[in-house]
Amino acid sequence: MLFAYTYVPHQMDKMQQFIDFVFFKVWCEAPIGLQFHPDLFKDNAELQEIMSFFGFSAKAPERGKTFYKDVKQIYDLFALLPPQDIDKFREWYRNNNDIENVCEDILAVQPMRYVDFPVAHCALRDRLASFFKDLYSKSLLGLAALKEKIGDIDDHYDAFVTINNEGKCPFCGIGDLFTVYHNKREAYDHYLPKALYPFNSINFKNLVPACYHCNSSYKTSKDPAYIPKDPANGVAHRRRTFYPYRTNAEKLQILVNVAHSDYSALTPGDISFEFGPKDMAEELATWCDVYGIEERYRAKLLAKNDGKYWLTQALDEWPSKGKGVAELLGELALEADKYPVAECNFLKSAYLHGCLKAGII
Repeated sequence: MLFAYTYVPHQMDKMQQFIDFVFFKVWCEAPIGLQFHPDLFKDNAELQEIMSFFGFSAKAPERGKTFYKDVKQIYDLFALLPPQDIDKFREWYRNNNDIENVCEDILAVQPMRYVDFPVAHCALRDRLASFFKDLYSKSLLGLAALKEKIGDIDDHYDAFVTINNEGKCPFCGIGDLFTVYHNKREAYDHYLPKALYPFNSINFKNLVPACYHCNSSYKTSKDPAYIPKDPANGVAHRRRTFYPYRTNAEKLQILVNVAHSDYSALTPGDISFEFGPKDMAEELATWCDVYGIEERYRAKLLAKNDGKYWLTQALDEWPSKGKGVAELLGELALEADKYPVAECNFLKSAYLHGCLKAGII
């Protein structure tokens, strides 16, 4: 990705804290044999208030009642587990919420996908899948009793884009994002897809705003942590991927190679890319695969109002500036270094340098 997001703490983080409590202090304690009741939540007063309302109030909304029943049904299934299985579930939960180390492919942190569940746990897996896939939903998070405790996701987005105010999608660098000045917001993408992974569907370290095309056209439910199954052996392999909130982000490097000097006849096959830094080759390969980067960048470079316009500027306008091509490209490279995603400078500079090497300009 072109740049990392800054994580913004918010009241909404409390929802993940509630689910942590449900998992570790309620479900994992189920084998003790206590009857399911709001008293199990007494060490978290706010959550106990919510569960009491959802479970026993005549005024509780249907979605709240369903939440209470779901938590109870999973509790009943956990009650049947032996201690060694409880320990496994604890490990799976911790690993799936350690988003940073899952992305960086730390061997000690193996994420758990629904497809990896042992056959013996199919019933529990299915209940967990239903619960966690629907956990991040307006029908639940918008309930007044819950919203009072955890806040509002639109407010979270405003706080997020106040800090992350580039206005561009970091996953492609070419798509615009709604900002604090819009009355709409972008969808939050589940970076580790909620369709594939349990336990982290409301973890905001796994929730990232992305432009429409990154989220809905290219990434969809692709798994950034695994290479897709090899058709020959049906095996999927772990891979490194960018952690969206990484704090030691290195600046992406891009070279554009143009095959020949006849710019009017350029096709997608005439344009190739080299991405760096080299020590992040695996993360870069994942990024290109998940977000369709090379296809999208080629299309932009061949579009009339993007790459072709940049070439027109270089061929028709630069000669009148009284400066040499090398000097003007140097100035553009400085702009790309200072403001990389403004006007797609990162791609414009790389492309025009490639055109210079090819003899187009």
